[in-house]
Amino acid sequence: MKPRFLHIPTKYMKFPITFLILSTWFVLISQSLGSEAIPDGTHVQSLKAEPSAIELKNRYDYAQILVTAQLSTGDFVDATRMVKWSVPDSLATINDHGFLEIKGDGEGMVTASFDGQSIEIPVKISGSTKEFKPDYVQDVNPVISRMGCNMGTCHGSKDGKNGFKLSLRGYDPIYDLRSFTDDLASRRVNLASPDDSLMLLKSTAAVPHEGGQLCKPGTPYYEIVRAWIADGVPYDKTSAKVASITVVPQNPVVQEIGATQQMRVVATFADGRQRDVTREAYVESGNIEVAAVMKDSPALVKVLRRGEAPVLIRFEGAYAATTITAMGDRTGFVWEDTSAYNEIDRLVAAKWKRMKIRSSEVCNDYEFVRRAYLDLTGLPPTSDQVREFVADARHSQVKRDALIDGLVGSEEYITYWTNKWADLLQVNRKFLGAEGAVGFRDWIRNEVANNTPYDEFCRKVITASGSNKENPPASY
Repeated sequence: MKPRFLHIPTKYMKFPITFLILSTWFVLISQSLGSEAIPDGTHVQSLKAEPSAIELKNRYDYAQILVTAQLSTGDFVDATRMVKWSVPDSLATINDHGFLEIKGDGEGMVTASFDGQSIEIPVKISGSTKEFKPDYVQDVNPVISRMGCNMGTCHGSKDGKNGFKLSLRGYDPIYDLRSFTDDLASRRVNLASPDDSLMLLKSTAAVPHEGGQLCKPGTPYYEIVRAWIADGVPYDKTSAKVASITVVPQNPVVQEIGATQQMRVVATFADGRQRDVTREAYVESGNIEVAAVMKDSPALVKVLRRGEAPVLIRFEGAYAATTITAMGDRTGFVWEDTSAYNEIDRLVAAKWKRMKIRSSEVCNDYEFVRRAYLDLTGLPPTSDQVREFVADARHSQVKRDALIDGLVGSEEYITYWTNKWADLLQVNRKFLGAEGAVGFRDWIRNEVANNTPYDEFCRKVITASGSNKENPPASY
């Protein structure tokens, strides 16, 4: 008998798009049910753990451990969900995804073992039995953000939801605090009976809530908010805010399609204190056709096909970014060094090597002269210009450099790039008027002709003010 969840009602077969969506969803689900493994024909040479040591100081601290295996091929893979974990029972608990949570005070070792290799991570835990007094900025607001309460689709929208409004993504903690504690006779927090606070009843769906159940009683998020209410909803205006976040690994390469990559996010506060915030951070893929963030595990990314996907990570107004490369089957690939004539060539070659891409052959003179003219002037070369370039007996690199130097700064070059920038900066007489459009375009042409560096050019446009007659870039 076939599993019931794989049965697709006949009525959906009439709608190709719906059927395609359902089919894709089932494929992704079935892939996620499979176990992860290292590529066939390889073995693990060594393991590396991040962090290399863990210290947790209160009952709600945690650590996302990331284990990376170096294979016999020299490649690196995320082995976090492949290793066998071992941790002292009295000290902490750890799940299959390497997520470590406090159980009791003490010191010990977390051991990760896989394919004959093992690594130990020292752990020191304190404060598990002490009363936890949450800080609104550092503890409560991240929880509210992670549950989505202050998102643009919920109470963080321009007009809020159902009469309750929060600042978008919690950027204004004082405004949010007043919304929780002052609005509607302070019915959202009940200092006498914290469990009866509306903000907890709503988030647990104990009372009807359009956003559904966001947490459950007894879970860390519930207990953090409850402890804050029980403590009298304090707000410390001197509390250090997040200064920056870091994400590891940086620019990981995932060897096989369908494999996953765990991220670890660490926040650094203005007072220098650091904390693992993987569970509260938002991880978003910039190319969901190549890599998608798994919904059932914090900061876990699954690669879907060969390619690259930029990944943006944010936490409490701080941002970090990395790029995931999905390699796929590159059996038989052998890297061959290529000629590099400048820094751009070296950067491109490094990217090819990382992606295991064999470079094309150097183009011939006919191809080069056509590309150079089109790229720099927007016009193809004339037949005489082609013949003159091909007939030049100098070394190919020498005459190609000379051609580029001759085209950059030429009248055709200036006109072409003036038009490009005028289009990007929306030089349009319909909005700027004839005089304003002409003045702005002439200003752009002058900047291009004078070879103004891009940073200076952009700074002039962004900071321009006043009349666009006296200062044309103010039109933008």
